[in-house]
Amino acid sequence: MRPPTDDWSPAMTAADRTPVTVLGLGAMGSALAEAFLAAGHPTTVWNRTPGRAAPLAAKGARHAPTVREAVAAAPLVVTCLTTFEDTRRALEPAAHDLAGRALVTLNSGSPAGARAMAAWAAGNGARFLAGAVKNVPSAVGAPDTLLYYSGDRTVFDAHAADLRVLGGDTVHLGDEADLAALYEMAVGAMLLPALTGFFQGAAALQARGLQARTMVRFAGKWLDMISALLPVYAAEIDSGDYTDAASTVDLFRAGAAHDAELTAETGVDTAWAAPLNDLLERAAAAGHGGHSVSALTEVLRGPRAAA
Repeated sequence: MRPPTDDWSPAMTAADRTPVTVLGLGAMGSALAEAFLAAGHPTTVWNRTPGRAAPLAAKGARHAPTVREAVAAAPLVVTCLTTFEDTRRALEPAAHDLAGRALVTLNSGSPAGARAMAAWAAGNGARFLAGAVKNVPSAVGAPDTLLYYSGDRTVFDAHAADLRVLGGDTVHLGDEADLAALYEMAVGAMLLPALTGFFQGAAALQARGLQARTMVRFAGKWLDMISALLPVYAAEIDSGDYTDAASTVDLFRAGAAHDAELTAETGVDTAWAAPLNDLLERAAAAGHGGHSVSALTEVLRGPRAAA
């Protein structure tokens, strides 16, 4: 790929690998930079705290002392900062250097934040993709690690091979820049409730003198079962037909009654589940007691969204 400006050295395109810049060297950003280095990409790195660049420099990365120098070093700029707002603040000194370059953000944020970031990038002449890494830093670069992107399809097509270095399961969701953030929030909403349920179970076992590791096998099987049910629930939600119920709202309501008993016996705090139990009650009140538990979607949508 040819650089967007003439501030390149031909030596930087060794082995026909696209030069890349990684901004933000936390655990995930460092993992991204290491993956590019391992694949032979000339890699420039920058971080607000320069010391974080030292381990990567020891592996062959070029440490740019300023964000302007970092952006100028490559046609593909990948950022891994906390939010879209953090990304814009970090890039502000290099805003005029972004023209013609591909800017890929891998950070948390809302769809509105992604749209604002896309507008800012376009205003500075950058070709923009927003993305998300759907795994932990140690999984970056693995063949089954999922990353999804949204925004300028030409950027994705031009850099698909470069981006696939970060994870073999690489998907473009569409040209709307906010789709990756939307899916990130939609899928990410599952994480904390699932983990908190595991943590509650671990605390209950420890109250009996048992170790949390003894439930890992069984919890994994439970998650496998949940995974197998997702296509069924998705079909019910998309059709709006919740009548063919394997697990009803009322069945879950009956299970919720045991929370107080568990707290009384083990001392474990189950109050975190109160809003979930409230959803069940609201669904039953709306006439969904005998329907599939996926009917909770109707309650979560709320009157405004349903209208």
